[in-house]
Amino acid sequence: MKGYRNQILSLQLDSQILKASTRTQLNFISNDSYAPIIHGYGYDEVITNIANVSALVQASKGFLSRGNLAAQFRTFQLQNQSLLDTIRLSEQDLVRTITDQYITAYGDLLARDFNKDVYDLLKSEDTIFKKLTRESVYKQVDYLTFFVTLQQQELNYMQADIQYIVDYTTLNYLAGIIDTTVQRVEEPALADSIPHDFYSSVFYQRYVLDSLRIINERLLVDYSYKPRIGAYTDAGYNSSLLMTPYKNFGFSVGLNLVVPIYDGKQKRLKYQKLDIEERTRLTNKNYFINQYNQQIGQLSKQLHATDALVDKIKQQITYVNTLIVANGKLLQTGDIRITDYITAISNFLNAKNLFNQNYISRLKIVNQINYWNR
Repeated sequence: MKGYRNQILSLQLDSQILKASTRTQLNFISNDSYAPIIHGYGYDEVITNIANVSALVQASKGFLSRGNLAAQFRTFQLQNQSLLDTIRLSEQDLVRTITDQYITAYGDLLARDFNKDVYDLLKSEDTIFKKLTRESVYKQVDYLTFFVTLQQQELNYMQADIQYIVDYTTLNYLAGIIDTTVQRVEEPALADSIPHDFYSSVFYQRYVLDSLRIINERLLVDYSYKPRIGAYTDAGYNSSLLMTPYKNFGFSVGLNLVVPIYDGKQKRLKYQKLDIEERTRLTNKNYFINQYNQQIGQLSKQLHATDALVDKIKQQITYVNTLIVANGKLLQTGDIRITDYITAISNFLNAKNLFNQNYISRLKIVNQINYWNR
């Protein structure tokens, strides 16, 4: 991210350099030569004057039309906007990645808390089960079956705790937080939908920016083939040293004009190249819009389907939870088989885990939709 911002600063300097180049340029120019004639051999003195000494201070200025100058500044503005859009897109990617990891950590927390609750429940029932087993209400093998289930649930809780720690520290790493302590994360507050105008999004604006860039490059091509005029003035010493060299101080003024006539059809080739870029831009834009609509459509269907499934699972959890409470009362009186009680616990575990998985899946779908609509 810092590299992109440095590039923006560099473009600002390029803009200032262009502005400076339009001002009058002042240079010191010195040309000194000596062409002797020896025994009648040497350069023609009519051409060389035998010697030439000059020491001039020259001021020169090139004249650019307002349109030409504006088009060149526009190039920097478009490059700057492109970098800003890249930064925005990178920030959106980072927000999506961190949010997704946050949701993962929250899912781990739900799993850990749930497994702990079930473990605590079984542990509280363990005392009653031991008492009933000693009173021969339940067989020793029944208690062993229950105890194995209790130990397995303890392992499930420990594994869930480790997974939460791993994903929580990963979240800190992605967010750039240097902290080894593990805290509880709050439930993600994600809006199911956010106000959005696709045609103002950074995803679409990059194609608009490419269109403006191509138009501007056409203008620059046009201006490069228009006549260019410049002016200069100088003052100093310029002499052949042949006649009254002490009087050869002076000044001069002048104009230079460049009129492009023929360049081997380069202009037409440059236009063709820009035409290819424009066709590629339109193809990519249309493809992206189709992909975007398809992506949003698929995510919306997944969201609706997940919502329906979560509602069904909630109902099942309510029924299974009621059954566990009833079975717990029967367990205290020895009126339920241990296998039936463990089956009820297993059904509750499966239903709750299925709920957590789909709830977290729902949050991740919302995060994806918000990424594309942000």
